[in-house]
Amino acid sequence: MARHMHTLSARTVATLAKPGRHSDGGGLYLNITASGARSWVFMWKVDGKRREMGLGALRDVPLARARERAAEVRQKLADGLDPIAARDTKPKVMTFGEAADALIESMSSSWRNEKHRAQWKMTLTVYCEPLRARPVTEIGTEDVLKVLQPLWTTKPETASRLRGRMERVFDFARARGQGMGENPARWRGQLDAVLPKRARLTRGHHKAMPFDNVPAFMMALREREGMAPRALEFAILTAARSGEVFGARWDEFDLEARVWTVPAARMKAGRVHRVPLSARAVEILQEMQQKRLGELVFPGTKPGRPLSVMALEMVLRRMKVDVTVHGFRSAFRDWAGERTHFPREVAEAALAHLVGDAVERAYRRGDALEKRRELMDAWASFLEQKAGSNVVHLKAGRTVP
Repeated sequence: MARHMHTLSARTVATLAKPGRHSDGGGLYLNITASGARSWVFMWKVDGKRREMGLGALRDVPLARARERAAEVRQKLADGLDPIAARDTKPKVMTFGEAADALIESMSSSWRNEKHRAQWKMTLTVYCEPLRARPVTEIGTEDVLKVLQPLWTTKPETASRLRGRMERVFDFARARGQGMGENPARWRGQLDAVLPKRARLTRGHHKAMPFDNVPAFMMALREREGMAPRALEFAILTAARSGEVFGARWDEFDLEARVWTVPAARMKAGRVHRVPLSARAVEILQEMQQKRLGELVFPGTKPGRPLSVMALEMVLRRMKVDVTVHGFRSAFRDWAGERTHFPREVAEAALAHLVGDAVERAYRRGDALEKRRELMDAWASFLEQKAGSNVVHLKAGRTVP
C-alpha cells in the first residue's frame, strides 16, 4: 500500500480521463478503462501475491464514500479477515424472537432490577408469540396490528408498552445489519393512522363481578365446553393473570404435590410464584392432559401456540357478562377480605403482589404456600356453593380499585 493517504481531490477525480489506476493512497485506486469507465479498486498483497477488490462505480460511489469503504477493508485486513470472503458472506437473518432476546440481553445491565427484564421477556414472548419464529425482514405493519389490535381497547396500557417494545426490537435488528425498511411498529405517521388514540389510563380499576355472584357464574361456565372456558375457570380458581394461564406449560406443574410453579420470566413482578392447586383446578389439568397436544396446557387452534389473548374475553362476551377477566382477581380479593379471616399478607401473596418494603421482604423469605393452600381451597369451596337466585344477577358489574 502507498505511504501517502488521500492524494486525490474531488476535482481531480471528476476531471481525470487518462486510462489506468490512479492511487489515492492506502490501497485505494481510481481505475479508468480505455473505454472511459471509471470505478474504485482496493489492492493489497497476501503472501507476495496481489489481490484486488472492487468498491463500486464512481457514478455511484463518490470519493468520500470510497475512502470509507477502503478504511473498512483495511480494518478487516488488520483483523486477519479476508475482505472479499467477508463481503460475500450474507449476514444471518434474525427472527423476531432472536432479535427480542438479544435486545433484552443487551439492555439488562441498565435495568435496576430483574422485574424489568421479566416484564420485557413476558410481553415479547407471550403476546408476540405468533411473530417470534418469523424473520424480522418479513414482518410488516399488518402483522404488528394483529398482535396489538386485540389488546388496544381491552388492555390499553399493556398494548402501548408492547408497541414501544416491539419498535425497539425492530430498531435493534436494523442496527444489527438486518435489511429492513420502515419500522412496522412505529407510531407517528404509521400506526397512529390505523389505531385509535389511547384513552387516558385509569390505573388499577377493572370491571369486576360482585363475589357473591361468582359461584353462579362458575356453574354456567362449567357447562360450556372448549379450551377457553376451561382456561378461564382455571384462572378464576387460581386467581392468576390471564397471561400466566396462556403461557402455562406442563413442566411447571407437580400434580402430586398440587403445585403450579410459574417461572420469574412469566411473572409481572419478575419473581417465581408457586400456586397451590385446589381439587377442581387439578381436575381441569387432568382433563387437559387427556387432550394434550404439546407443552402448552391451554393451546390455541394453531399447533404450538397458546390461546389468543382475546379468547377469555370472548367467553365472557358470549355469556353476556359485563366484566373483565382481571376483575375476577378483584372479586377474589374482596371475598378474602370480607368473608374470611386470612391475613392480608396471605391474600396479597395469593395474587403474587409484593407486600411490604424491601427490608421487610428480605426478612420474609417464605411464600406462605400452605397458608395460601388453605385460602385457595376455601375459595374453591365458595365457588362450588349453589348459587340459587344469584344467577339472575350475572350481568351486574362494578368497578373496583
